Amino acid sequence: MINRPIIILEIINLKKGQFMSPESMQFAVNKIIDSGNENLMVTDRGTMFGYQDLVVDFRGIPIMKSYATTVLDVTHSLQKPNHTSGVTGGLPDMIETIARAGVVNEVDGLFIETNFDPDNALSDGKNMLPIKSLEEILSRLISIRKTINSFKS
Repeated sequence: MINRPIIILEIINLKKGQFMSPESMQFAVNKIIDSGNENLMVTDRGTMFGYQDLVVDFRGIPIMKSYATTVLDVTHSLQKPNHTSGVTGGLPDMIETIARAGVVNEVDGLFIETNFDPDNALSDGKNMLPIKSLEEILSRLISIRKTINSFKS
């Protein structure tokens, strides 16, 4: 009997660097696949625009979907790094807007960071969704996805 190592293939989440183009993610995806693991997804969390703003370029969703399952990190893409006080800020009022745009552009999944009390969260509270709002927003997002799917033959 030959002793062989047991290889467990986990799902790998490759987050697109905020300085990278969607096209550049193909090389990272290929490295994972070439290592023998096709269980991966890529996550877009926005692109740096200036010094204190992140912007989601939705043109990247179909590009990255051609490489792997693609998730939109809604809340982290709304961060405002090194905001006026030197602390990372955020735009939580835009969470549903960005999530809707992701659903309309057929992203495979959404990442939305929530907390019972975002103002007192240990990390990223400035761009979190209060958990009490999650169910209502998810219901609207599901309705949008169902409507889009109804137009497909």
